[in-house]
Amino acid sequence: DVQLQASGGGLVQAGGSLRLSCAASGFTLDDYNMGWFRQAPGKEREAVSCISSGDKRTYYADSVKGRFTIASDNAANTMFLHMETLKPEDTAVYYCAGDPICIPGLQIMGVHAEDWGQGTLVTVSS
Repeated sequence: DVQLQASGGGLVQAGGSLRLSCAASGFTLDDYNMGWFRQAPGKEREAVSCISSGDKRTYYADSVKGRFTIASDNAANTMFLHMETLKPEDTAVYYCAGDPICIPGLQIMGVHAEDWGQGTLVTVSS
């Protein structure tokens, strides 16, 4: 039974930081590509970041590059997204996802994934 539980969202002022968590159960997170997506009101879902299962390389969308960091704690079977210098345009529901296409060496992250968390809302005020 594969489950992903996203948490850590909330209200933060522009320029601030948040750390999102994604707890996995029913599978070993380290064995799969993992990623984060987001969807803002009235906009399509956007691929944000991923980490590949093999070499653990990372991909970031241009809109978050240099501000967001993806990481995993294998002992806790948990993935994180550390977000810094947040902007109002980062406001969205953030979803963790299991096994997206993730090829950081070619700067490719797919829009599809096999498993999805429920999402956690991040609101950045100005």
